[in-house]
This record gives sequence, structure tokens and C-alpha cells, in this order.
Amino acid sequence: MTLHNGSIVSGQGSNSVHVRQGNERVILGLLRRLGTAAKADLARHANLTANTVGQIVQDLETAGLVRSDGKRQGERGQPATLLRLDPQGAYSIGVKTGRRSLDTILVDFAGRVLEQRRRECPFPLPEQAVAMLVEDIAAVRSTVATVHGPAPLAGLGIAAPYSPGCWQRELDIPTEAYRAWNDFDLAARLKAETGLPTFIENDGTAAVVAELFLGRGRELNDFLYVFIGSAAGGGVVIGGDYHRGAHSNAGDLGLMPTSPSRLSTAPEPTGRREILLTRASINALIRHLRGSGTSVTTRDELDTAIAAHPTLVDEWLDDCADALVDPLLAAVSVLDVEAVVLDGDLPQPVLESLVERLRRFTAAAAPEARQAPPIGLGLTGRQAAAVGAAILPLHVNYSPSRDLPSYS
Repeated sequence: MTLHNGSIVSGQGSNSVHVRQGNERVILGLLRRLGTAAKADLARHANLTANTVGQIVQDLETAGLVRSDGKRQGERGQPATLLRLDPQGAYSIGVKTGRRSLDTILVDFAGRVLEQRRRECPFPLPEQAVAMLVEDIAAVRSTVATVHGPAPLAGLGIAAPYSPGCWQRELDIPTEAYRAWNDFDLAARLKAETGLPTFIENDGTAAVVAELFLGRGRELNDFLYVFIGSAAGGGVVIGGDYHRGAHSNAGDLGLMPTSPSRLSTAPEPTGRREILLTRASINALIRHLRGSGTSVTTRDELDTAIAAHPTLVDEWLDDCADALVDPLLAAVSVLDVEAVVLDGDLPQPVLESLVERLRRFTAAAAPEARQAPPIGLGLTGRQAAAVGAAILPLHVNYSPSRDLPSYS
């Protein structure tokens, strides 16, 4: 059985082979979202017969991709056997290139993080970043063979900001040389350096992939996802699958218009409108802290400064929430989603305070006959983009979705 359709199937019966492979991927995709499910659950969600699902599950168990997970308790009759993805079915590596850090992680087939490496490196240039990533990928890759056994390595996923060298004024990028990123083909370069199949997504989209499969996506079919990192980004889930958009930037809230900041540390406005990432970003928080003489370079230094300067953090939180109100209400009006999910590379109490403000501010600003959207905290946390990047090769190789990331 070949789950990744890398060869051409020809001759009589080719359509049935394609249908079978598609159904296998549907079952795997459902288990990735649901966590555990009985065969009857899978048949109902996939609109397949019980016999078809039973045969597919048997084949997937033989292939080492699915395993039983005990019995469902508390129901009448014979308890149903629960199924889940076999964590040892395959492995994948993900990297996240950020404006202030580089992350490399290894996940198993169930999406659990097995190993992780992080480099604090504000505004690294392309060659510098590649050298560090290649070293970390090699180190993480070696553990697959030495620690985790013979399961295949599905590939390398990359989460990267869209046009990372742009918006120098808004994000306080210190050097013009950083624009070299805008013309740098990171996926091609890492494929050449590692020899791995390589898949790349916008970092906001990668983060929503993690939330879809490991977080709120297990309970929501339609939601807008917002991630507050060095810049602001996000993604969109529609009908239980993430939506990439025509230019792979669906949910890129950071470029949505908002009003200028009222913080004294904000850059001088250039007109009546700003873009969201000027105000709703960790760079904006760091700028506000530095305006009062606080030095911040690394994540640990940021966390220490947040704890030491609650008044400054509250000022930024008010400004950040105010900046988000109009973009969120506009996006929700267009998408008509169930909820907004917010996460970020910030301590949990800060994110909780931001969610609380957003609930109040959007409720006050919601138009007549419309309620503000439910706003909740994401479950995947600070490493959402890196985890989502690592899931990408598993999603591409074992998913029925036609809306797939770029491949090198």
C-alpha cells in the first residue's frame, strides 16, 4: 500500500486505487483532528460504510500508522475499540524562521514534540540563518535513527514570515541588509543542504495548522486564528481544513488597516491609517519597554521585563487590543466563522489579559444586530508555527486535502 501517491497508477482499476488512497487519507486526517475515534465515528464523519472503514483501518494498522487505544466506556452494549494514530508511524522535522529567533523541532506521527532546539538571534541574515538551521536539522535528524527507530522521515517543513525584510519602520528592523530575505529561496536552499523533501508555509498559516490538529481545531470547524509574534499574523480554518488563499496568505491580519497608536513610543504615523503589525506585535511591546530604558533582546529578557514592568505591559495591551478590534470585526463579518482563537509568543498571563480586553472591546464596538465573536485562547502556544511546520510533511503525505503548501 502506497499512501503518498508518488508514482503514476495506470491500467484498469486505477480509479479505484485513487479512491482507496483518498479514503485512507481521509481516515488519517480525521484521526489527526479527533485524536481518538471508533470505526463508527470515522464512518459517520467520512460518509463511508462500516465495512469500508474496517478494511482501511486494518490496512493502516498493518502499515504501522494506526493502532488501538483501549475501549470506549460508559455506553450500552459492546464497548467500541478506540483508534488513534501510531506515533511511531513516521517522523517529521519543522523549522520556524523568525525575525528574532530560529526554532527546529522533531515530531512523531501524532504531532508530539520529541526534540526541540531554539536560537535567539535578532534579525539574522539569510546565510547566517541557513548555517544555524542546517546544523540544528542535522542534530535533530540524527536522533530519528539512533533513538526513534526505523520509521520514515516524512520531510522538512518550514514556517517563514511573508516578506520578512519589509516594514522596517513598523518593526524596528535595524539594517537595510535584512531586505535580502525578500529574494531568498529558503525552501530550495534547505532542500539542497539537507536532501529532504521540503514544504514551506507562511508562519501564520503554519501556526493555524498546529491549532487545527492539536488545539481548538478539534472542537471548531470554522475559526479565525490570530498569532502575536514579532509581527502579527494568523490563519483561517473553514470546514475543518485550513484555507491558504490565492497567494498563501489567508488570515494575514498584520497588514490590515487600523488607527495610529496613541503610545508615545510608537513610530510617527505616516497618515490616517497604520497597519496592524505596527501596534499588535511583540516588536511593538519591546519598543515600548525600551522607551523606558529597558533592554530586551532574547525571549527570557522579554519575560523578565514583562514581570518587572506591569504598567508598561498594560499600556501596550490596551493599545494592542484597540488595534485589533476593527480588523477582527471586519474579518469575522466577511468569513462568518464560529470563533476567534488567539495565541502568541508571550507568557500565558499576558495572552489571557489580551483575550479579556478583546472580549470587552469587541463587545462594545460590535454593530447593531451583530454580536461580537467568541474569542478564546489557543492551545498550541509559543511554538505553534514550528509545530505546524513539522506537521506539514505529514499533512501533505497523508492528507486528502487539495489545498497544499509549496513543495521543493
